[in-house]
Amino acid sequence: MTLWRKLRSERGSALVEVSLLIFVFGMPLLIGTSEMGFLAYDSMEVSDAAYAGASYGMTSTTNAANTAGITSAAQNEAPDFGAALTVTTSAYYACSLALAGTQYTGTNAQANATAGCTGATNHAVQLVSVQTSATVTPKVHFVSLPASFTVTGVSVMEVEQ
Repeated sequence: MTLWRKLRSERGSALVEVSLLIFVFGMPLLIGTSEMGFLAYDSMEVSDAAYAGASYGMTSTTNAANTAGITSAAQNEAPDFGAALTVTTSAYYACSLALAGTQYTGTNAQANATAGCTGATNHAVQLVSVQTSATVTPKVHFVSLPASFTVTGVSVMEVEQ
C-alpha cells in the first residue's frame, strides 16, 4: 500500500509539466531562431558577393566592361550558391555632383557625361554597379511562412582610371 501512495503523490509533477511546456513552446522558438540565423548568413553571403564583383570591376575600365569576370568574382565569393547566384552588372557614367542622377550609358557615354556635367567642380565619373540575388529555401517549412525567400545584394563603386 505504501508504494501505491508514493506513486499517487504529486511530487515532481511540476517538473514534468515545465519540461513538457518547454518542449512544446521552446522547440519551435529554437528552430525559428536557427532558421533566421541561416537566412541572415545567406543574406550576408549574397551581399558580400556583390561587393566582390564590384571590387573586381572597379579596378580598371577594362574590368568594368568584363561582365564574365565580375560574375565569376561574385560567384566565387558565394560558394554556397555558386552558379545559382544571379549577377547583374552595369557600367555607366554619372556627374560627380549628382551620382544618383542621370546615368550615361552606350557607346558615347563618356562624351555625353562630360558634356552634361557642367560646373567647375562637376566632372564625369565612371561607376560599376553589381546586383546579386539568390533564392533560399529553409530547411524547416512553417505553414504561415513562404516556402522560399529571395535575398539580394547591391554594390556600386567608382572605377579607377
